[in-house]
Amino acid sequence: MSQRSVFFVSDGTGITAETFGNAILAQFETKAHHVRLPFVDTVDKAHQVVRQVNHAWVVDGAKPIVFTTLVNMEVLRVIQEGCQGLLLDMFGMFVHPLEQELNLKSNHRIGRFSDVSKSKEYHDRIEAINFSLAHDDGQSNRDLEHSDVILVGVSRSGKTPTSLYLAMQYSLKASNYPLIPEDFARRQLPTALLPHKKKIFGLTIHPERLCEIRNERRPDSKYASLENCKMEVSEGESMMRRAGIRWLSTTTKSIEEIATTILQELHPDRLTY
Repeated sequence: MSQRSVFFVSDGTGITAETFGNAILAQFETKAHHVRLPFVDTVDKAHQVVRQVNHAWVVDGAKPIVFTTLVNMEVLRVIQEGCQGLLLDMFGMFVHPLEQELNLKSNHRIGRFSDVSKSKEYHDRIEAINFSLAHDDGQSNRDLEHSDVILVGVSRSGKTPTSLYLAMQYSLKASNYPLIPEDFARRQLPTALLPHKKKIFGLTIHPERLCEIRNERRPDSKYASLENCKMEVSEGESMMRRAGIRWLSTTTKSIEEIATTILQELHPDRLTY
């Protein structure tokens, strides 16, 4: 399947089609050429998709795979009737059985981001992202009581990307604080964090991996030296043990795995998917 094309077709952003499709393809040891086709919301655009998919079959010599999340039935019908590929209609697969079971008609809303000006969920997501950016790397001690999650750990252990992922994906207000030499000298968490201990989650990392990451940023510095990394990681983990806060190593974990573990441990009250 090294030459096979995979299309992700949607009348919205295509995020759902691509996420779900990639999760399925990950079950197979294969490589494919990915083609993203978002905002296919007219019949004319649907015909363009048909031509592109069918051309891929000629070029590749293999039937293309087409993941769709199209809700416009007129547009979908063009794809269904014209595409000479394996069509996987994800909404049709799940929405129609649910309509029958719930005895309700789907509203056929296009995409999770449609009509964002009226969406409280979207507003909350933007607010969470802004909050997380303002409270990145200990920039601000203000409004910590409004944080849903506070991440602590040594510099470059994955706090910032995890904070932003929690904000973007779950609309959670995430603060993060790097442990610095003054904290290691005091051998305790930053004083500003102590009243919010229930919201704190710690991140650590293997010193060797931390050394690699830091050397990409500041090569041949004391900050990036393996000796310093070992000291900081050891002190940071000891500090978290003494404080009794939950923590995990990010060394071999994806952002998604880290975030899921945090959510399971902290159970934030305000959680939006």
